[in-house]
Amino acid sequence: AWLGGQRAALLMQSSGVGNCINMLSLIATCRFPLLTLVTMRGEWGEFNPWQTQMGGATPGVFELSGVRVFRADTPEDVAPTVDAALRLAFDSSMATAVLLGQRLIGRKAFVED
Repeated sequence: AWLGGQRAALLMQSSGVGNCINMLSLIATCRFPLLTLVTMRGEWGEFNPWQTQMGGATPGVFELSGVRVFRADTPEDVAPTVDAALRLAFDSSMATAVLLGQRLIGRKAFVED
């Protein structure tokens, strides 16, 4: 999008971050602006043990890939945190990620009918 003169954001769940390592290396090397919004799994009240490993590794994966990490855990934090990450990404041509904590988005509950 940026090469075509547009701004865009990448929306994903924390379980997909590990699939983005190669893409993140290109972002850092080429200094493309990138805003990523990530809903976290494997944290507060997680019922699915498969989510815990990548959920715990997500901040470190981003940081080791040169992505500046922000975090929002309350509804009041979301707008200012996303705004700060957006401005840093597009004003400084760098990659940023906003982690939306599982406490913010709520835990999944599956019940039988």
